Amino acid sequence: MSDPATPPVIDLNADLGEGFGRWQLTDDEALLSVVTSANVACGFHAGDPATMRRVCELAAGRGVVIGAQVSYRDLAGFGRRAMEVPPKELSAEITYQIGALDVFARAAGTRVRYVKPHGALYNRCVHDEEQAGAVIDGIRAAGGGLPVLGLPGSRLHEAAGRAGLPVVGEAFADRAYTDEGTLVPRREPGAVVHDADEVVKRALGMARDRTVTSRGGRRLALTARSLCLHGDTPGAADLARRVRSELAAAGVRIRSFA
Repeated sequence: MSDPATPPVIDLNADLGEGFGRWQLTDDEALLSVVTSANVACGFHAGDPATMRRVCELAAGRGVVIGAQVSYRDLAGFGRRAMEVPPKELSAEITYQIGALDVFARAAGTRVRYVKPHGALYNRCVHDEEQAGAVIDGIRAAGGGLPVLGLPGSRLHEAAGRAGLPVVGEAFADRAYTDEGTLVPRREPGAVVHDADEVVKRALGMARDRTVTSRGGRRLALTARSLCLHGDTPGAADLARRVRSELAAAGVRIRSFA
């Protein structure tokens, strides 16, 4: 549990720019009034140049830190399908995505400040050392020693540590956890928590007590510095505002890690 004499600090992040052409999924403007870090889609699972530029401009204007949300090349599957990508190819694709987003971030007067994998790549890098290593190689090639946002204890964070990159632990108030501390796969019943009151309750527990209850009833310790607020669900912006309000009311300081 947190030291009661020290107010807990948490970053709020959300996946933004998840549209393509005329199709828009996330309410980027509303969410950017709540979060402190924006995981911006880089065109592989969602996003296009115009969307990336628009979100970077909005984020920079509101003082929200920009991160590259890198993915497998899977627009049709929204980056949530398992794919087999050779490590050298994956590494190059990670570098490419970071570079593409950083152009728009710099044009908006800022820079890409961290990296977070998306969907199937995120989950794969929890256990797969080879794929995690390829992602880290791609981040290193992009330069700048960018922090890596991901699941605590993952192969991704282990690879980042070996490469000398900063790691940032992430938690999910609206996702169920296994007894081992990983996320329950989305294909399984109950993987996503839809009840707003329960999401708020879990967010408070994660930020103040650094714990979460697993699907099997175990109380798990968390080392998360950032809390993800998913933006691709109905009412996401209203729920995000409520989570931030409740955290602030409970004495939690809201501040980006970057």
